[in-house]
Amino acid sequence: MKTTTEKKTLLIILGPTASGKTRLAVKLAQQLKGEIISADSRQVYRGMDIGTGKDIEEYGLGEAAVPYHLIDILPAGEKYNVSRFVEDVDRIYPQILSRGNLPILCGGTGMYLNTLLRGHQLVNVPVDLQLRGNLLEMSKDSLIKQWLGLPTDLHPNADLSTQKRIVRAIEVVKYLMQLPPEEREFSPRIKYTAKVFGLNPEVSLRRNRISNRLRSRLNDGLVEEVQGLLQNGISAEDLIYYGLEYKYVTMYLRGDIQYTEMVDRLETEIHRFAKRQMTFFRKMEKDGILIDWLPSELTLEGQLSYIVQAYSK
Repeated sequence: MKTTTEKKTLLIILGPTASGKTRLAVKLAQQLKGEIISADSRQVYRGMDIGTGKDIEEYGLGEAAVPYHLIDILPAGEKYNVSRFVEDVDRIYPQILSRGNLPILCGGTGMYLNTLLRGHQLVNVPVDLQLRGNLLEMSKDSLIKQWLGLPTDLHPNADLSTQKRIVRAIEVVKYLMQLPPEEREFSPRIKYTAKVFGLNPEVSLRRNRISNRLRSRLNDGLVEEVQGLLQNGISAEDLIYYGLEYKYVTMYLRGDIQYTEMVDRLETEIHRFAKRQMTFFRKMEKDGILIDWLPSELTLEGQLSYIVQAYSK
């Protein structure tokens, strides 16, 4: 296999939640002398560990630890977005190559991956607090109706998988509509040469993993983690904005729902989220991004062998 510096090929591992991406990426990094770049929109926040499934222990300890990036880079309560992600990858990628290592991008935030690979530089759109506040009071169905009434060509790669992302998409388009046409265009940027591998376990297996993982996280202190964030000054609105575990546990701690309702609703929403992730990945394929889906029956060792051979070609 050519050296990574010569090849300059980004290796990407994507898949829905609970598909085993992190463990596979770490094993690949150990075998191929790699460094992992996280493509997870919530793992960037410090203190949000259990709910985001950082699994830091997977990376190892000491000199044998696999280097990782874009995890724990911001305090909880701040807002990270796709523009910052692309800027960060653009900065980190050549640094990894300069060390003679292989960049391995691992995550399930489809919008981040799609934007990076499609090769467009997004306009850095500021947050409109008043607009965002109004939109967050609306249902997801109402937000989608409002989105459909906007000129979506101004933001064609919008991810509408969650309420917060629809809100951001509307915010972006409304901002761009105020600009002169010549300033609205997405300027071309250098596309990454990448080989993309996808994990997509059988639905029954994925659902079982999600359910078991949720219960493990609750036993490991998920509620206490969210409670600590609230006690440290992170607003309930910010935590609800982050969605899934942080949304429903916050609602429980505020007394909006009972514990059993929280668990049931959260489990249902995570299953739906995984399904939306797969829908987005399939759309990426339709838009021209080649994803090499690993056979679902492969063991971890089989996955490693498959990727190493395919990447070397």
